[in-house]
Amino acid sequence: MKISLCQINPIIGDIEGNKKKIIDGYKKVINDKVDLVIFPELILCGYPPQDLVEKNEFRKAVLKASYEIAEITSETGLLFGTITEQLEEVGTGIYNSAMLCYNGKVQFVQHKSLLPNYDVFDEVRYFESAKEVYIHEFKNEKLGISICEDIWNDSDYWKQRRYSIDPVQSLVDKGATVLLNISASPYAYGRREERREMLSVLTKNDKLPLAYVCCVGAQTDLIFDGGSMCFNSAGELQLLGKIYEEDYLIFDTVKKYEVINNVENSYEEEILNALIMGLSDYAKKSNFTKALVGLSGGIDSALVTYIAVQSFGKENVHVVLMPSEYSSEGSIKDSEKLINNLGISSSLITIQPVFEKIKEVLKDEFNGFEENVTEENLQSRIRGIYLMAISNKKNYMLCTTGNKSEMGVGYATLYGDMNGALGIIADVYKTEVFKICNYINRDKEIIPNEIITKAPSAELRPGQKDEDSLPPYEFLDKILKMYLEEYKEYNEIVEAIGEPETVKKVLRLVDLNEFKRKQAAPALRVTTKAFGYGRRFPIVQKWKR
Repeated sequence: MKISLCQINPIIGDIEGNKKKIIDGYKKVINDKVDLVIFPELILCGYPPQDLVEKNEFRKAVLKASYEIAEITSETGLLFGTITEQLEEVGTGIYNSAMLCYNGKVQFVQHKSLLPNYDVFDEVRYFESAKEVYIHEFKNEKLGISICEDIWNDSDYWKQRRYSIDPVQSLVDKGATVLLNISASPYAYGRREERREMLSVLTKNDKLPLAYVCCVGAQTDLIFDGGSMCFNSAGELQLLGKIYEEDYLIFDTVKKYEVINNVENSYEEEILNALIMGLSDYAKKSNFTKALVGLSGGIDSALVTYIAVQSFGKENVHVVLMPSEYSSEGSIKDSEKLINNLGISSSLITIQPVFEKIKEVLKDEFNGFEENVTEENLQSRIRGIYLMAISNKKNYMLCTTGNKSEMGVGYATLYGDMNGALGIIADVYKTEVFKICNYINRDKEIIPNEIITKAPSAELRPGQKDEDSLPPYEFLDKILKMYLEEYKEYNEIVEAIGEPETVKKVLRLVDLNEFKRKQAAPALRVTTKAFGYGRRFPIVQKWKR
């Protein structure tokens, strides 16, 4: 069987636009004499549609478009992800479905069996599980059709399974000769290699070929990397879709291909490309054409500026330098060097007069109180006002510059440096920011070395350094990764790395600053546990370790 895999980039809720992409993709490959064209999970409405699913008008529009797609089909099959409904006595009757069409009609529908309800997934909230899986005979093959999570429960690969049933094994037992999986699997570093390993074991043990089509693109904070995969019955990866790009593959299940072993590049390359696509897609889908960054002379804003240039083009990126009396001469010079290296426009607007005026206005209110973090936050908030005003006036997309380490311990100012539309590096630890910047400079200096090598500082008081308030970033990031991503508690962390007082302080900071993160911009997700929708902790709580 010749199968075309179409990994396309939908927009959530753009039913007409997504329908056109599906039809155009189908027509594009039909001349290649393929038997079947397949598209990813929920591709017609975009994934994840979240509470749009609860709108009756939305579901009607999706179903109407599904049948309109079916009408244009010929004898070449078309399989795509959509929403269907069945009137039932119990439950919502709403399903995440794979719809197979040919000869102008919907010929077969398979609902999703396994509904993920962890991390960023919340499908149990919206959908019902399939009551049964079925084989569909088509062009002398018995198609075993599954949807994303359905294939992630293979007992030969997973030591601990999430679900008691295995839909794909049921398809195999019923005589499937070809396996098809339509997927919308968000990316995190290491996930593509995990997919390859898991699907290789499955196809090798079941002795069946598999076409696994993934969507591509970013949907707010979620990044979908593409990388659709085709395996032969020996468990060998035969074809791999483009990474972070739309692509069309043609997989002949009886043809021999050169085996592909490497599916994932270095951490620095993968994450940088993921963030560039994430920002680019957010901007395009939100109708932004220009980016704005507050450039401090530090490494975080330098990296965000570089990513913005790759996403928008240098002619569409503007940065603002906003020095105060505490800003070092080096920070200005380093920023100007980066501006020249990237070829972008800039403004320099001091915050000092406004800072002095606010302190004067509040003099009586602050009488009897020593200067403290309040005055530091004032400076950040003045900068936030400047940036938001420019963003509003000129319709720039303001990019926030905080990293995961800072966001973790609350080393950021609400309504100040946290202002912006999207957290570009808010899922990247500070130590990894350095690695990515060094990777960017692998051939020539783009981000000035002075920015990379100097001690990090917020420059909000004389001689300030980040490590005056925080542990060294290498140590801090180890603690944060264990606490945030591995869910280890105080005793486990101390046993692993020591420094009980430091660990206690860091964990306390994480817990105390939950209220800030609830108000933060969405963070592009590149790890398995990012701040935002996939991590839900109460703000007011008394859990003690």
